Amino acid sequence: MAEHHHHLHHHKAEEETGAPHVVDYAEEEKKHKHREHAGELGAMAAGAYALYEKHKAKKDPENAHGHKIKEEVAAAAAVAAGGYVFHEHHEKKDAKKHQEHP
Repeated sequence: MAEHHHHLHHHKAEEETGAPHVVDYAEEEKKHKHREHAGELGAMAAGAYALYEKHKAKKDPENAHGHKIKEEVAAAAAVAAGGYVFHEHHEKKDAKKHQEHP
C-alpha cells in the first residue's frame, strides 16, 4: 500500500532535487501587498454593511433585533479583516526587508 504524506506546505521541487526552495522576496512582497489590499476592501465592505444594518434597525423597529445581530456580526467581520490587513502589512514589510538585506 502506498504511503500518503499530507503536509500543509509541501514543495515537490525540494523533494525531487534535494535543494532548498529559493524564496523570491519581490514576489512575496507583491503577494502580501495584494492580500493587504483585498483585506482592506473586505474591512470596508463589512463596515459599510454594519452601518447599513444599524440604519435598518432604526427604520424597521419590528425587526430591529435581527438587524442588530447582523450589524454586530458585520462589525466583528470588519475587525477581523482589519487584523488580517495588519498581519499582511507586516508580512509585506518583512519580505521587503529580506529583499533589501538578503
